[in-house]
Amino acid sequence: MQTLNSPLHPKALRYLAAVAQLGSVQAAAREVSISASAIDRQILLLEEDLGVPLFERQPRGMRLTAAGELLLALSQRWKTDLNRTLSDVKQLQGVSHGQLRLAAMDSHVNGFLPGFIHRVSQEHPGVVLEVDIVSTDEAVRRLNDGGVDLAVAFNLKPQRDLHLVWSADLPLGCVVAAGHPLASQAKVTLKDVVAWPLAAQSRVLAIRRYLERRHGWLLQEARPPLVTNSLQLVKSLVRSGSHVALTSELDVGPEILDGSVRFIPLGDKNAQPQTVGVAISAGRSLPRIGRIVADLLAEHVGTYLESVREAGR
Repeated sequence: MQTLNSPLHPKALRYLAAVAQLGSVQAAAREVSISASAIDRQILLLEEDLGVPLFERQPRGMRLTAAGELLLALSQRWKTDLNRTLSDVKQLQGVSHGQLRLAAMDSHVNGFLPGFIHRVSQEHPGVVLEVDIVSTDEAVRRLNDGGVDLAVAFNLKPQRDLHLVWSADLPLGCVVAAGHPLASQAKVTLKDVVAWPLAAQSRVLAIRRYLERRHGWLLQEARPPLVTNSLQLVKSLVRSGSHVALTSELDVGPEILDGSVRFIPLGDKNAQPQTVGVAISAGRSLPRIGRIVADLLAEHVGTYLESVREAGR
């Protein structure tokens, strides 16, 4: 657990967060390097001031009450706001330092994300990136409540509190192994796809909800022999030649680049593209370094996408 020891962060909230994370006063005392009695005294003072217990004291440890959960949320918001403020102060000093939280998708992990993290470390060594892998819905929620500073996600829609820094269309296509009978086709139709075993993503993934909205008949007719929330499993089955899949070229970027799969665009007129975008909150100010990194992320994803398309031609 990362503990913020700044004197600007109320120690009572720091101690409460440590006890909540580690489950006991003794473990928290070791984590924050202070006596257990001092932590216990701060928590008791909080409970006395609020008039409610913050922990259930159990034989095997301490568990937050509903009131304690509210205080923990306050501590987390305080920490996020403090990190942002400290980044702003560094900017006033002309130093590109700061901590930024990024929300990204699971399919980005073995795609463009490692290269982007390397670029940030090389071009902005004073920036600490914290990356959370979430769904699109969760990315939007965290942007709105201040849990993350920027996000890269599929099918982001402009909203009052959401500013799209960059976006690009992602045509829907069929992904097959390089030696698959469909691999030589320039385009395929959904009718072509249902003739082959389909590895379908579960509703946890955005692409499945997209397919249900736009092409629900396909999933009924195809009766996919596999439904999974793991994109990595889908890609493994496609590479083996046993299955085909419907997704975007960005989801299979590494496999297109190494030549193990082919992305074949759909020729159906009603096959609408998805999108990928980089977004920040429109309702909260972002440190200058945050906007610089957001622009760098947009440029990096765009360049990566172009390299994948070039390799697939």
